[in-house]
Amino acid sequence: MIVTNPGGTSPFLLVGDHAGRAIPRRLGGLGLAPAAMDRHIAWDIGVAGLGERLALNLDAVFIHQAYSRLVIDCNRAPGSEGSIPEVSDAVAIPGNAGLRPADAVARHDAIYLPYQTAIASELDSRARAGAPTLLVSLHSFTPVFQGHVRPWRIGVLHRGDSRLSDRMLGLLIRELGDAAGDNQPYRMDEIDNTVPLHADPRGLDYLELEIRQDLIADLAGQAEVATRLATLLTETLEESAIAAK
Repeated sequence: MIVTNPGGTSPFLLVGDHAGRAIPRRLGGLGLAPAAMDRHIAWDIGVAGLGERLALNLDAVFIHQAYSRLVIDCNRAPGSEGSIPEVSDAVAIPGNAGLRPADAVARHDAIYLPYQTAIASELDSRARAGAPTLLVSLHSFTPVFQGHVRPWRIGVLHRGDSRLSDRMLGLLIRELGDAAGDNQPYRMDEIDNTVPLHADPRGLDYLELEIRQDLIADLAGQAEVATRLATLLTETLEESAIAAK
């Protein structure tokens, strides 16, 4: 787990469930060829760099996972299907096949728990200080998936219960037209873990963004998208009562 810009004063708290692709040495690369770790199955390509740049642009805290989603997926409830996948996008993960319960618990305790605890601790600290918080989860998606071209550039995932998501979606439609995705290429549902886990019990508004990976695959793209998102996120604040708190 990595924290970028600790102590940032922005009301936005940025999180990256799939920002890393590290594998603990003891797991022997999960039995995968090294090239597999460059693919979307291992991590959300570009999110680490995007989040770090966005954190600096906004003066926001960015908490992101260093380990691969193939070791344990922090956006899945522990023990649920997909938490420790045996197959991802038709690629078998040998190191996850027939995993002993004790080994699954060890991954949870070493990787999942510190990440989610860091988010909870940051939110609790802000609440004690009376600081408003808007939770922003950053993800990325492949331009083409299983032969289907995805035309969206940036998508907003939501459950129809978020004013922040509504505002950001409206701004993205203004900027991108049909290339802005409303619950595209995925939708927020019961599979999602991090946003409901932290936002719901605290009554926080949230935003889950999916950015197409070719837009943020290099430093120049990450800087460009971070600048655009920082401008739009700041505009959402100007429309929100939270800016006056």
